[in-house]
Amino acid sequence: MLELAGIIILGILAQWFAWKFKIPAILPLILIGLIVGPIAAEFLSEDGTKWIEPIWNGSKGLFPGEGLFYFVSLAISIILFEGGLTLKRSEIEHVGPVITKLITLGAAITFLGGGILARVIFGLSWELSFLFSGLIIVTGPTVITPILRNIPLKKDVSAVLKWEGILIDPIGALVAVLVFEFISVEGDSGFTKTALIEFGKIILFGTTFGFTFAHALAFAINKKLIPRYLLNVVSLSTVLLVFVESEIFAHESGLLAVVVMGMVLGNSKLENIKELLYFKESLSVLLISILFILLAANIHFEELLLLYNWKTVALFAVIVFFIRPLAVFMSTMGSHLSVKERIFISWVGPRGIVAAGIASLFGSKLIKQGVEGAEYITPLVFMIVLGTVLLNATTARVFAKIVGVFLKRSEGILIVGASRVSRLIGKYLKDNGRHVVLIDSNQTNIQLAQELGLEAINTDIYSETLEDNIELNDIGFLMALTGSADINQYAIDTFEEQFGENGSFRLITVDEINDSENSPKEGLFSQTDDYNSLTEVARKHPEIHEIELKGRDHYESLIEITNTESDIIPLLVKDKKGALEIISSQNKAIDNLEKGYKLVYLGKPIEQAKALNNRVHNLK
Repeated sequence: MLELAGIIILGILAQWFAWKFKIPAILPLILIGLIVGPIAAEFLSEDGTKWIEPIWNGSKGLFPGEGLFYFVSLAISIILFEGGLTLKRSEIEHVGPVITKLITLGAAITFLGGGILARVIFGLSWELSFLFSGLIIVTGPTVITPILRNIPLKKDVSAVLKWEGILIDPIGALVAVLVFEFISVEGDSGFTKTALIEFGKIILFGTTFGFTFAHALAFAINKKLIPRYLLNVVSLSTVLLVFVESEIFAHESGLLAVVVMGMVLGNSKLENIKELLYFKESLSVLLISILFILLAANIHFEELLLLYNWKTVALFAVIVFFIRPLAVFMSTMGSHLSVKERIFISWVGPRGIVAAGIASLFGSKLIKQGVEGAEYITPLVFMIVLGTVLLNATTARVFAKIVGVFLKRSEGILIVGASRVSRLIGKYLKDNGRHVVLIDSNQTNIQLAQELGLEAINTDIYSETLEDNIELNDIGFLMALTGSADINQYAIDTFEEQFGENGSFRLITVDEINDSENSPKEGLFSQTDDYNSLTEVARKHPEIHEIELKGRDHYESLIEITNTESDIIPLLVKDKKGALEIISSQNKAIDNLEKGYKLVYLGKPIEQAKALNNRVHNLK
């Protein structure tokens, strides 16, 4: 009981430590596992026992027999399902082919290169060498996500790393299983045919089970067949059912099944997807905390000593600095990604929980079978996991600046609220080349925004998930456009530093309309328009127009008129190069405004407002 409670407590403390110092949680988790496991047994325990013994050894331990690895398999299935839920098709509009090549061609290059290196450098058998290389194919989403959260990157670069990390996990596991089976049958001549059959079964049952159960669960949720209070636990049990059933029909197809299930659910019109994601995310944090400590603690000190030589450094260096870049550059040939972006993707390739978990399982099994050299598998994989995470966690941000992919100025725009006004403004901004994200707790508004091709997230402004969303890394402007003054002000107060480094704006209130002398510095558009007037104009004239300016006097005269014309609301100024600047309610001076700039406004066309045109002419 003390050991189990200690693992949970230490795991959550490690997660807090990682959050506080903005590092992947895997680092403190593995270090804790090594301390309470092999290091404690060698240096800290009087009787030479581990403080935490994952496997029952006759007198002490948490899991009997292979119970640890059953727990690891089920936990990984939940983690990968949660990862699948976050994969949205809209994220890969421009990089879909790149991701496909990375998880196929890139994986093949890593598999072949890593196998040859393990054979040449450590002298392992070809079978064990390719088992090792199969295990290091994967790049863990549990460690990539924390790294990307702290680096403002273009959306396409973040999407490539995120999707690769999740989709390649079941592929790496599949390759490792096939190699393991080959070793177990001692190279039976009939293995090749059997392997192809097994491969086909894994793909067939994994995709079929995942796709079918995802639609069945979505149907049950949307038809209210599951009460709200049982939604999360029913979903959890369904994930475990899919994993186990798929495993029964085709060994090691379970991981593929849960990833497919997560992807299908994440891209379906599911009313309660937000609640489901929150629950699975919390559960994943707990499971990851437990798993890494258990797996690290299960290593023996003698296995660590196997790595204490120059061969380890050589293997790590060639895999990280040659094999990974080769795989990435071959996979991105012909893509729109720049050389700088390819170099950065090559640098960020940390391994995670799937590699560590399967390595522990297969390493232990092969040692029991008496396979020569099997004792190297687990420590070598853990070395790659810990080394790549440590390298990427400490250098990714600096490296992004060095190679020039770090966004010096975040031009993305986050719009709080997805009402008709927000959708009109968001569509205009997107059509003019800006990355726009709308958030709203109203699912109908979100669906309407998505139908316009806008990126929209169904979430609560009070939710902490916004802070951790790597898709918002390039956001530098914040616009709060809801009908609630409290929500608008909360958005400014809470997210100004994170999302509004280049400008945070909100709609003014009715009271502020009548108090022009105290117009808020973050006020939007004009001193005479609040949410209600914007909504009314958008209802009557749901169009955004541009009018070319003849100079600053022309601009100021138009602004003066829009203050009295209720059906025209100024929004933005566009310069000659297409750059946009948001107009504030204080009508702050637009820098270097000159002839050829354009005023962007909502409402009835100025060209059709004859009376207005006459007034503009008289003011020139």
